Amino acid sequence: MAARLSAATTFKPYSLLQASSPIPKPTPTLFFTPLRGLHHSTILRTRRKMTGFTVCVLMEDPKHSIQDKNEGEEPPNRVNPQLVSERVAEKMARKRSERFTYLVAAVMSSFGVTSMAILAVYYRFSWQMEGGQVPWSEMFGTFALSVGAAVGMEFWARWAHRALWHASLWHMHESHHRPREGPFELNDVFAIINAVPAIALLSYGFFHKGLVPGLCFGAGLGITVFGMAYMFVHDGLVHKRFPVGPIANVPYFRRVAAAHKLHHSDKFNGVPYGLFLGPKEVEEVGGLEELEKEISRRTRSHSSS
Repeated sequence: MAARLSAATTFKPYSLLQASSPIPKPTPTLFFTPLRGLHHSTILRTRRKMTGFTVCVLMEDPKHSIQDKNEGEEPPNRVNPQLVSERVAEKMARKRSERFTYLVAAVMSSFGVTSMAILAVYYRFSWQMEGGQVPWSEMFGTFALSVGAAVGMEFWARWAHRALWHASLWHMHESHHRPREGPFELNDVFAIINAVPAIALLSYGFFHKGLVPGLCFGAGLGITVFGMAYMFVHDGLVHKRFPVGPIANVPYFRRVAAAHKLHHSDKFNGVPYGLFLGPKEVEEVGGLEELEKEISRRTRSHSSS
């Protein structure tokens, strides 16, 4: 409680002082006694000592004091709604721009790689069958290895993810586990690294005849197919870097997306490290219940949006 203290010193007349506080009369003395002078000085000292003090205490209402104090001050935690709305609008516009940029890159690369792969397969076999003989062993080896390479890339990606990306190459892969700033991240370099052997195998198999070139062509084709599927499921469906359309409604792909989200939550020491077989990895470590919870959460989020 605030209080104001004021003190006023008032010199009261001797008559009033004597009336309110009478001074005891001294014992009569002789006129010529030596104590007369002493008595007179005692009265003067008594008058000086009886000087009064008037103390006035003014009590102030705490509500008024707080109100007066806060009249000229701005609330410290006051938020400007207009500024917040502008920041939210700016953030949403930036995210839309990033998604559009990555969508253009994904579509161009997908159509480009797909068209090149189809043309390469067509011209390779039409060129090899010009003599009228069908190289059945070579064709079978090409298609068999393309399927085998696509499946094998899942196991290669799982091993590389655990033994390399989360180990010696973590300084590059770490960008994928942090909030992304911009449409691309350093982790995207791994996609280019995996594309190099695929292009080399496709080129060798395209310009040469025989069983071995046919197997190399099939291996490059399988790596390419896996890379495209990985981009749509991992980047599009899981991390929503671009819209994927009906892929999001495939039940198994929902399980794949939920399992990969558990990898980013680090609930099971990074498991799963694979992508398409991620649900199986989660089940092996006893995380089936958590997987179902994540699937339900993603389903509710997708329905509300």
